[in-house]
Amino acid sequence: MNWIYLVVAGCFEVVWASTMKLSEGFTKLNYDVYTVIGMILSFVFLSQATKSLPLSVAYPIWTGIGAVGSIVVGYVFFKDQVSNWTWVFILLLLISIIGIKITSKS
Repeated sequence: MNWIYLVVAGCFEVVWASTMKLSEGFTKLNYDVYTVIGMILSFVFLSQATKSLPLSVAYPIWTGIGAVGSIVVGYVFFKDQVSNWTWVFILLLLISIIGIKITSKS
C-alpha cells in the first residue's frame, strides 16, 4: 500500500504544479484553491508512504514522478517545446525511478 500512496502523491504533485501554472501567479482563485488542495494531498500521501518507506527511496521517486509527469503535462496540454535530448533524459529519469524501486529493500 505504501507504494500506491507514493504514486498517488506523485500524481498530486503533477496536479498542483499544473494548476499553479493555470493560476497565472495565484491570480485566479479557482486554480489557486486546486493548487493548494493538490499540495496538501501530495504531502499527505507522501507522509503516509514515508511511514514505511525510507526517505532515501520515497523522496526521489516522488520528485521523479512529479518531474516526468509535469514535463508530459506541459508537452501535451501547454504545448511546451521538448527537444529530443530532453526526451532522452526523461527516459533516463524513468529508468532511475524504476531502478530505485527495484533495488530498494522495501
